[in-house]
Amino acid sequence: MNRILIVKLADIGDVITATPALAALRQRFPAAQIDLLTTPAAAAALPAGLVDRVLTAPRSLARRPGALPALLRLLASLRQACYDAALFLHHLTLGAGVAKYRLLAAATGAPLLLGLDNGKGGWLTHRVPDEGFGAWHEVEYWLQVVELLGAQTSDARLRPCYSATDLAAVTPLLAGLGPGPRVAIHPGSGGYAPARRWEPAKWAAVADALIQRYGAQIILVGAPSDNVDAVQAAMAGPARNLAGQTTLPQLAAVLAQCDLFLGADSGVMHLAASVDLPVVALFGPSNHLAWGPWTPENPSTVVRLGLRCSPCSYVGHNVGARNGCWHRSCMADLQPEQVLAAVEALGVLDA
Repeated sequence: MNRILIVKLADIGDVITATPALAALRQRFPAAQIDLLTTPAAAAALPAGLVDRVLTAPRSLARRPGALPALLRLLASLRQACYDAALFLHHLTLGAGVAKYRLLAAATGAPLLLGLDNGKGGWLTHRVPDEGFGAWHEVEYWLQVVELLGAQTSDARLRPCYSATDLAAVTPLLAGLGPGPRVAIHPGSGGYAPARRWEPAKWAAVADALIQRYGAQIILVGAPSDNVDAVQAAMAGPARNLAGQTTLPQLAAVLAQCDLFLGADSGVMHLAASVDLPVVALFGPSNHLAWGPWTPENPSTVVRLGLRCSPCSYVGHNVGARNGCWHRSCMADLQPEQVLAAVEALGVLDA
């Protein structure tokens, strides 16, 4: 096996959950040329050394104005690479997605095409049965796909993307914090599904309670659009606001120096899990069995109300209600006391 292509045209968290599979593939084929096709945003979450080359393209490939020339160049590049195998780390959910992956497969001309099959993968040469979202965690699905090539591993940890340079860069951002445990809070949920977000006032209530109970040093992280400023404004106690001040690897370096992460389902939550940080993750409309925090060497937990209608997105083989229902009770009715009880149960902040 000399040349391998991995297709993961998805978001930051999706690429992070694929890192154990990428590591297993690298270990199995140390001399092979391994390329990854992913989105520009997700490429930033890729640790060094897992692949030899990163190709980027938007998820939709050709829907944007003027995208056709770039698509043709990408397809030509895939053909010229002469891959021996192409691995598709995707669920074959939507018709447009299946057509996209079949186009990429045809462009590679690879004799081996591997991926999940939910009945739409007849074009694959080697398949893992797709039992639906949440039947296996996403990490486990992608490990099963690479195992088709003999890539087996007992090390299923997520791999972090930060370097020593990133650690040095964030040192000034954390200077002057007190001796208490460092708790990172990400109040956003990424741009894909804002329905996953929790109210800023409730995040503020949790943060203030953590300061009072544990002497916690609160570090607010995320993009400026993640309601970070609103959380800080609603807090009575102090917080270090790092919104928009780091690259993605630098944010991973910040999280690696914390004691606990709190957040909803998002790429940043998976970033925290990748540095093996204990995570308390809030889930409502999205599938916690598929995308819950994966921290095999540290305690983490999911907080959810468990309503009969939740999760309502990515259930079975369907996308479902990506933005939840109009009232989103699964998030709106979640209270700060429930999150604080989950933190206490973890016990990671106890002196």
